[in-house]
Amino acid sequence: LYAFRQADYEDGIAEVYNRALHVPEFDVPEDSEGRPLPLLHRNFDAAAIEAKWFGEPEAKEDADDPWSRPGVVVIDDVLSPEALARIRQLLLEKTVFYQTKMPLRFGGYAGAYIDDGLHDRILLALAFELNRALPRIMRGNPLKYLWAYKYDSEYTGISTHADQAAVNVNIWLTPDEAVLEEGQGGLVVFTARPPPGSNFDYYNKNTQKAIEEIIKPTGFQNVTVPFRYNRCVMFDSALFHHTDSLSFKKGYENRRINLTLLYGEMKTGGVGGATSVPDEL
Repeated sequence: LYAFRQADYEDGIAEVYNRALHVPEFDVPEDSEGRPLPLLHRNFDAAAIEAKWFGEPEAKEDADDPWSRPGVVVIDDVLSPEALARIRQLLLEKTVFYQTKMPLRFGGYAGAYIDDGLHDRILLALAFELNRALPRIMRGNPLKYLWAYKYDSEYTGISTHADQAAVNVNIWLTPDEAVLEEGQGGLVVFTARPPPGSNFDYYNKNTQKAIEEIIKPTGFQNVTVPFRYNRCVMFDSALFHHTDSLSFKKGYENRRINLTLLYGEMKTGGVGGATSVPDEL
């Protein structure tokens, strides 16, 4: 890690480093009579989402969604226009991105977390609204954690891992005009699951073992979802995944931003009582 020099202190680094210098108030949007407006888009189809999640016959064929399958569901235009604009502005302005992440190189992306400044009412309201909107998926799975990441304009993405939760929700919050490589910058979700009864912590801390023993035997079968503004990828959090390689325009407002919400505790027995997730790609 970078060690501050005396010259840095003389320039005033201690007065600004890891400090919430700008904390704007972003409450839930309201109508003309002061009633909270929905944060999810008016076209949010909970029944269709849950049918896709559980692989039910009611799940309709969708030519615009070749990615969804049991345990992995893509939701376009997930947020209402008002919520989208307000949450994006919040994540652009608020100075609580304290953690510099360094899985492959120092400074590739920065993180902000619910227990360290990213606990705005609108984000918590979104987490609860999403939980209520999908009762069959979210039953017994309360909000566990929440974070947001901002990336460098050119990056290979977060390395392969899984997050300790039951349901993983990723929402992308950078306009499509910022994306230089169409079809990239999204998420790669591997469809192989850790075997029932396996030591998940062991695999998550030994990524190469997970790749060799769980992912490689399937031929690296995966669902690769391209980046799109206001797109949500919701998936079984026991599935290993990584951020796809990305190339975005230079400039602060063009940086890739994702908001992640984790719900519940990890279940290794399969989605909705199933034992596996169908393979793809």
